[in-house]
Amino acid sequence: MSASNLIFIALLAVLIFWAVGAYNRLVRLKNVIANAFGQIDVQLKRRYDLIPNLVEAAKKYLQHERDTLEAVTLARNQARAASDAVRSRPANAQAVTVLAAAEQALDGSLGRLFAVAEAYPELKADQTIRELTEELTSTENKVTFARQAFNDAVLDYNNAQGQFPAVLLARVFGFMPSAMLQATESPVERQGVRIQL
Repeated sequence: MSASNLIFIALLAVLIFWAVGAYNRLVRLKNVIANAFGQIDVQLKRRYDLIPNLVEAAKKYLQHERDTLEAVTLARNQARAASDAVRSRPANAQAVTVLAAAEQALDGSLGRLFAVAEAYPELKADQTIRELTEELTSTENKVTFARQAFNDAVLDYNNAQGQFPAVLLARVFGFMPSAMLQATESPVERQGVRIQL
């Protein structure tokens, strides 16, 4: 065997070794994104479960605000569906973008509900409403921390799959850039609503 053949075989072995390592790194980083979204998903499910309880408790006080309550319920259902879509594909940029928009709409409708609640002192004084609002605020804080971990994982993945020469391998095997979840203001904070305990 000639020296040129040995050099070619050695270079081919190095290239294969690098490709396997790069592929495995991209898979690992994609799995880190899935794990990070799992942490968000737990908190989003909790949030989605709290909202119907909040709407139900508010119904007896807000009988004339049916549209507001229905908007909250509709936005919650859309956000939950978007979250379910991301759960199956957490690195999919389009699914994450749809979830971010659905969460923004949900935050907006909750903000309107809290703004309307300001006009009903008996609603603000209701113990169940106060407890649900506290739990919702606590859950939103947990979502914020989990979202940061998710965004860090997405940044690492996007950096790894976008660097040359890994970008060539990433495109061949379908590793596409992911999207970060944009932060939204808490509806309680945005409206300046503080339900006193």
